[in-house]
Amino acid sequence: MGRAAALPEWRANLATIAALMARSRNELLRVPGAAIPGVLAPTIFFLGLNGVFGALTQLNGFEVGAYESFVVPVSMLQGAGFTGAAAGVNLARDIEGGWVDRLLVSPAPRWVLLAGTVLSASTRALIPATFVFAIALPLGAGWPGIDGLFVTYLMVAAMAAVAACWGSALALRFKSQSAAPLMQAGMMALVFTTTAYAPLALLQPWLRTVAEVNPVTEVIEAARQGFVGAVTWPGTWPGIVALFGLLLVLGAWALREMRRTAR
Repeated sequence: MGRAAALPEWRANLATIAALMARSRNELLRVPGAAIPGVLAPTIFFLGLNGVFGALTQLNGFEVGAYESFVVPVSMLQGAGFTGAAAGVNLARDIEGGWVDRLLVSPAPRWVLLAGTVLSASTRALIPATFVFAIALPLGAGWPGIDGLFVTYLMVAAMAAVAACWGSALALRFKSQSAAPLMQAGMMALVFTTTAYAPLALLQPWLRTVAEVNPVTEVIEAARQGFVGAVTWPGTWPGIVALFGLLLVLGAWALREMRRTAR
């Protein structure tokens, strides 16, 4: 009986998650302009970095031929950060509008409501990532191969989930869209204090120290595979572990805030 009862419950949970994801998709279809900032920001970041730092490849120790290949995964991950932060802003808007109150009185478990927001961000993050990648190829970025592209998109989707957990936790804590700058700044700081601009050995000592302890450094290095060097399991699993740890910590915080909001 217990197993039989659990099956309909899981179906209901999956249906709720799918409905929340469909709502996010419909918002994008009805207001496609809402996706423009998340697409333009990483694209401008990519073009700007190439213009300012492109000559870094001439330094000793910088073994990448094209700076476009070095920085395009960073721009794709930055797009994921913006998308996840936008999910937090949308959640804050729904809190202000009373939509979240109606969700919280439903029988759906709190983790299901959070999963709908997080997974929506993961799928939407593929849009700016694809746009930046399409811009980077004709400008000189190398083709990473199917395996490299798969790993990069995996990192992008998971990074968007991390950013969505961060943004959701802040939205549930402050219950206002005024927390939007903090949502975006937090993710930008995580990405920028890594090997985003140059290899670890070429960074200033203070930034190198920060990058060494920043878990997103492992994510960026994993996403760069194929663009820079070959794709290997030793180069991939540290990024997966880092993302899992970030999801565990930030997801637990967001879930805690959601449960507190329901009281």
